[in-house]
Amino acid sequence: MKLTTICYLCQNDHVLMLHRIKKKVDLNHGKWIGVGGKFEPGESPEECICREVLEETGLQLINPKLRGIVTFNFENLDAAFDDWRTEYMFVYVCDTFEGELLIDCPEGELRWVPRNELGQLNLWEGDPLFMSPALSETAPFFSIKMRYRNDQLIDWQIN
Repeated sequence: MKLTTICYLCQNDHVLMLHRIKKKVDLNHGKWIGVGGKFEPGESPEECICREVLEETGLQLINPKLRGIVTFNFENLDAAFDDWRTEYMFVYVCDTFEGELLIDCPEGELRWVPRNELGQLNLWEGDPLFMSPALSETAPFFSIKMRYRNDQLIDWQIN
């Protein structure tokens, strides 16, 4: 089981996305995702997302907003990802931050993407299901459960 965070940084109708292309063994290889990552021992979700965003982007979050929780269940993964069978991901959005965006992110390529072009990226099939309420100013807090077989979304429920 894994505990992770993800944050969608928003600025001028753009969202900062990360194209995961640098690591050879990466469950997200080739996909575009928000920035974030795994908890370190003793961290709260807010501490984790602030640390991960700073490490990956060079930006320091100011008042990130927790928008929802995603439960992932993965079936038929390669043995290299055995510890990823179940993942709980805390979803944040933040439009206030400071610092300089890193030119060379250790995880992949960072890019500010216009909101209306997010659907054109190579995303996980279920990502739009939680990105939409996360990026909405009026949607309530959400919990969504997704089940994947390899890269294919086979079932999902949202509360």
